[in-house]
Amino acid sequence: MTHILSPLHKLGLIIIAFSFVLLFPFSVSIFLDDGAAEHFLMSGGLSFVLGSVLALFFWPFKAASRKREGVLLVFLAWVSLAVISSLPIYLTGIAIQEDFSFAKAVFEGVSGLTTTGASVINEVEALPTSVNIWRHSLLWFGGMGILLLAVAILPLFNVGGRELMQSEMPGPLKDERLTPRIASTAKMLYSIYFTASVFCLIAYKIAGLSWFDAWCQAASTMALGGFSSFNQSFQSIDNVAVEAVAVVFMLFAGINFATHFKVLKYKSLRYYFYCPEALPFLKLVLGSGLLISAYLYFSDIYDSWFEALRYGIFNTVSVATTTGFASTDYLAWPFVIPVFLLVLGSFASSGGSTGGGIKLIRVLLVFRQFRVEMLRLLHPRGIFPVRFRQMVVSNSVLLSVMMFIAMYFMTVMAVFILLAFGGAEEVDALSAAVALVGNIGPALGSVGPMSNYAGLNDFQLWVGSAAMLVGRLELLTVFVIFTPHFWRS
Repeated sequence: MTHILSPLHKLGLIIIAFSFVLLFPFSVSIFLDDGAAEHFLMSGGLSFVLGSVLALFFWPFKAASRKREGVLLVFLAWVSLAVISSLPIYLTGIAIQEDFSFAKAVFEGVSGLTTTGASVINEVEALPTSVNIWRHSLLWFGGMGILLLAVAILPLFNVGGRELMQSEMPGPLKDERLTPRIASTAKMLYSIYFTASVFCLIAYKIAGLSWFDAWCQAASTMALGGFSSFNQSFQSIDNVAVEAVAVVFMLFAGINFATHFKVLKYKSLRYYFYCPEALPFLKLVLGSGLLISAYLYFSDIYDSWFEALRYGIFNTVSVATTTGFASTDYLAWPFVIPVFLLVLGSFASSGGSTGGGIKLIRVLLVFRQFRVEMLRLLHPRGIFPVRFRQMVVSNSVLLSVMMFIAMYFMTVMAVFILLAFGGAEEVDALSAAVALVGNIGPALGSVGPMSNYAGLNDFQLWVGSAAMLVGRLELLTVFVIFTPHFWRS
């Protein structure tokens, strides 16, 4: 039973720490006198009490974390923090809107913490300033959690984690970890994330946003989230300079942060070229943006190259990186484009980035495996290992990646069936399943870029919340907990 009970002590400590985070929006609310202070105080107090009870009651069971304990702790922490983070949203929601259900609040909280950016709030501009800041802060903290997840937990599952992170190292450096300890590695990644966030904030301010809007957009951009302080996202901003800032930092956040670290550590841009994902990611996303821009121009959607390029590049980068900003209603474009964007967002982000989806490195591995299988058909006696740079990828890693992708599509289909069973239209249900499991945010139909998920019923919202959480924890971290072997001593 120790492997079941020992994580609860650490969970209590995490909840206590998170309760102090709520002091930030509480202080903002007190300063601005926007009427939401008591909501944050109640939520923070409740979470502090809950965390203290868990930490003290399960103190005798504390032990060093092993694989199972770590996985269970991650799952429980994300679920608990998502629910706690939704409490001030719920209290504010019912004060403004009588039919604001707890399912909506949890959906909004999970969406923020998983950096999905799918919202159920129709009038975000009418929210108290502190609540809006809290929504975007959830995205930012969620981005930090994702980086730690990529370093400490996902490599345990051998689905393209540490082995492929090492493959970014050239030559004799390939067996060197980023830093000797996970804790120092996380601190290093956080410092890059924090510094880039500050630069993004300042850039948005220089581009013309207020400090409040600049912080909200910067938090969403660096976390590749998609929440906005404006009802119509970037369409309400309508500023080319602001859009340019967003594109630059979305691309930065869509690259593996381990690669950014190596560039800074060794003071050489060549590590972007050594990385198996960085250049393919930039070529794929920017190339797709240029292709869509040309399509828009030659289809007479826009009269000038500049307009076609402006809207084509921005919205392509936004969806491909799973951010979910929108500077126009791209559902009004030819239907093939939004479908293409949704597919692109399902796999284009790099591993070790704050983006969601399958991750580009897994797709690149599948294509290399496909090429090897074609060669084996032509040369049955030949030996053709799958290589990434100078590294031979083991069959166990390839099998794990194949299994992950198969499970990913099965999960999308299961979510689609549940949403359709709950009453959603076919296009809405399927596109929402893709967007939620991939942590993209906007989908098609009634849950498109200029609308939101407020029209879903409570059952569909609970399904959507679970889909976002499963997608963010990359499936296995959740599914393994529901297997009998996990609970055996």
